[in-house]
Amino acid sequence: MSDPYHILISKLRQSIDEKRIITDPTLTFAYGTDASFYRLIPKLILQLANLDEVVLVIKTCFEMTIPVTFRAAGTSLSGQALSDSVLIMLTSDWREHKVLDNGKQIWLQPGIIGAEANKILAPYQRKIGPDPASINTCKIGGIAANNSSGMCCGTAQNSYQTLAGMTVVLADGTVLNTLDSYSVAQFKISHKQMLDDLTDLAQACKDNTPLADKIRHKYRLKNTTGYSLNSLTDYSDPIDVLQHLFIGSEGTLGFIADITYNTVIDHSFKATGLYLFADIEQTCFAVSTLANTSIAAVELMDNRALNSVADRPGMPEFITRLATEHNTEAAALLVEIHAENETALQQQIAEISALINQFTPTDAIEFSTDTKIYNQLWAIRKELFPAVGAVREVGTTVIIEDVAFPIEQLAAAVRDLEILLKKYHYDEAIIFGHALAGNLHFVFTQAFETEKEINRYSSFMDDVAQLVAVKYQGSLKAEHGTGRNMAPYVELEWGSEGYALMQEIKRIFDKTGILNPGVILNDNKNSHITDLKIMPAADPLIDKCIECGFCEPVCPSRELSLTPRQRNTVYREISRLQRSQEDPARLAELEKSFKYLGIDTCAATGLCAERCPVEINTGDLIRKLRQQHSPIANVIARWSSDHFAGVTSATQAGLSIANGIHSVLGTKAMRTVTKATRKLSGGAVPLWTPSMPKAAGKVTLLASDGLTHKKVVYFPSCAARNMGTAKNAMDNRPLAEVTQAVLQKAGIEVIMPSKLSEKCCGMPYKSKGFVETALSKSAQLEAALWEASEQGKLPVLMDTSPCASTSIEMMTKDIAIYEPFRFVAEFVMPHVDITPQAEPVMLHITCTSRKQGLAGVMEKVSRACAQQVIIPDDIQCCGFAGDKGFTIPELNASALSPLARQVPSNCSEGYSNSRTCEIGLSEHSGIEYRSILYLVDKVSEKRVG
Repeated sequence: MSDPYHILISKLRQSIDEKRIITDPTLTFAYGTDASFYRLIPKLILQLANLDEVVLVIKTCFEMTIPVTFRAAGTSLSGQALSDSVLIMLTSDWREHKVLDNGKQIWLQPGIIGAEANKILAPYQRKIGPDPASINTCKIGGIAANNSSGMCCGTAQNSYQTLAGMTVVLADGTVLNTLDSYSVAQFKISHKQMLDDLTDLAQACKDNTPLADKIRHKYRLKNTTGYSLNSLTDYSDPIDVLQHLFIGSEGTLGFIADITYNTVIDHSFKATGLYLFADIEQTCFAVSTLANTSIAAVELMDNRALNSVADRPGMPEFITRLATEHNTEAAALLVEIHAENETALQQQIAEISALINQFTPTDAIEFSTDTKIYNQLWAIRKELFPAVGAVREVGTTVIIEDVAFPIEQLAAAVRDLEILLKKYHYDEAIIFGHALAGNLHFVFTQAFETEKEINRYSSFMDDVAQLVAVKYQGSLKAEHGTGRNMAPYVELEWGSEGYALMQEIKRIFDKTGILNPGVILNDNKNSHITDLKIMPAADPLIDKCIECGFCEPVCPSRELSLTPRQRNTVYREISRLQRSQEDPARLAELEKSFKYLGIDTCAATGLCAERCPVEINTGDLIRKLRQQHSPIANVIARWSSDHFAGVTSATQAGLSIANGIHSVLGTKAMRTVTKATRKLSGGAVPLWTPSMPKAAGKVTLLASDGLTHKKVVYFPSCAARNMGTAKNAMDNRPLAEVTQAVLQKAGIEVIMPSKLSEKCCGMPYKSKGFVETALSKSAQLEAALWEASEQGKLPVLMDTSPCASTSIEMMTKDIAIYEPFRFVAEFVMPHVDITPQAEPVMLHITCTSRKQGLAGVMEKVSRACAQQVIIPDDIQCCGFAGDKGFTIPELNASALSPLARQVPSNCSEGYSNSRTCEIGLSEHSGIEYRSILYLVDKVSEKRVG
């Protein structure tokens, strides 16, 4: 690192927490990664928590002429969020929002995820206009900075069209709030020259009729190539011009600190249909007609796209048939209609169906309002990108290009694209897109490891640019942003006059060129084939990873160490260096850092696979790496398994001792002593907290009252058998006792497996990589449950979700295994009387429950038991991860950092279905969390008669 960066760091340390000034080589490599196929490694990463810090950094970098780049979620595809200088990332503090005018507007900070904004607006039946495919991951800052659109957004509801105002930070550190009259008045004084220049530029553009007409033509289509030149023709007020230029500027003009959107209606009445046509011509003719209606979305899928998903489960028969009949011509439209009421919807269905039928579809799933059919049809469209990613060769990346054509020329353009893809042997490529806007995506796989492959890609892109920008006068980037990828072709699309306008815009805003240099405008005509990211083989478990980042919002370690994407990125580099041996020192450094950042702090929940387009579970890789134990570790694991009853007795003894010492010392002294002990042991001694449970005592089978109608096999988990309640719990009964009390109320006879103290589902061993031991314990338990359940005739209740989930996954016999919520919903609630309590309760949906699809059941049961149920935002997993809450407590603390502030002042209890999770939840919320069975017992009565 050169001297200017050392000086910059020394200046920033005076105001920014040193932990958020990152120079560690492993972290700069990992955090520097985005979803594009480029690689730049920042010299410095700054995680900034507020506007004052952003102003300080930008102003200091401006004074020192040090380039800076802004990063939101890192899901952009064109290389616009990369830096080899200073990369600014946002902490989780940038998530404030305000709903305005009964939902007609919303003020958002840039760290809010797009889908979260829509969740906030849902009670008002409104949403933000942009609807990118990455909306569950991408953040508002990126949505605005890239002018992202999506399937229903079109050109009428993107950020440019729905912008009400924003706060921006310019290159010199000046802050402008365009909705604040005082801020605007001050800015007009301090930056008069800038505003005069923008006024002159807009007027000159309007006066140049051919150029103004070209701009209007371009924005008839979706267009994110270069700067938003339409701001120069659409507006005269320089403040309006300025803020609309920020939309789609990709961080090259300044930082968007907040944005206020005019929201759009989120229609409740929707219908979706799928229509197959004989060829692409008929398909596109139908699109041209539909474009003149008020239809919400039309998604085009070419023949190769349909064939790529033909063998996927749940596909309509006529799509499956395409491959068997060797049909190479048919194409399809997925059509969606929105309306304000049922009558209007039915009228639209009739009108749109009549229009579609004019083009003689060969097969169809007619318009339906059924939610199940809606999900099935959109699943076809959403499967397209993963279908290419799943079949790509190791070492290649998946590229998704994004162009727009005039709708009236769409069929010819698709044919020409197909010819180009064939010419360059992209045989796996598919074409699909948002047809109403003439917006097509084509997806293909590409390697960058040889000069031959790089030249193939470069020549292909040259031909694509000529086809789109010259032959069809279309858009080279419709919604994915220019970035580095399309920067060499901006002048080709816009011509010398349009390009000169963009250069002047950049000069007006960023005279020293420090803001995201190389993005949008780049003098290097080979920037699209420079700094390419290779995707080396690492492990079959993760080799299909495309580094999109969709996994990151659900990862409990995302604020502490690495996300799944970043783990995969670093492990790929480790694997590459292990093979090449080109830099032993760097390899050793990466391996050392990865032990904690990658392996130790991974909760291995598997939630990442739920979000991954190609279903990669990075937790599987981490568990595999954890299998690399020493011989003595394997011996210890087997010994503990063989002597499990003794181990659990020792655990209870330890809990009893800890509770006794706590009673003597008190909470404050106990916390001080145990923290010091943990520090002296180098972290070997688990962390004690006041939420630590007492010993549970011996599990006993309660006497039945004889009034039963059903039997259940109840398996108290290891956690429930060992861990009782916390010292000052509201109800001191252990979970096994409460569970049986609930079952008795419901008239259910309880059976327990024999030799209970020896049994374990195997999860503690599996999570630590002791696979053989885990399988052995699981098989032992399965045999006992099979016997107790009368060979699967009786249901089995496990009182913690992780135990039930592991058993469902690992056991092979046909045993119906339930965790508490689902069991209560199916077998308890129909046979008891419940009076929901008035006091609010918090509900934590565990990661294992999410993976089993039980979130809805958990909410239903909780709402039956309490009048107000709060499910906190931004917590997908608590990060306790078995015993990591004891051994790596910072993971649990980081994952639950948003929790305490979401607990209402009148709420004193929380519920879940995992005893260990509840320990961490109690510690970090300030209220007691316990099993849902305590609440059910509390509010239910045995039904009489």
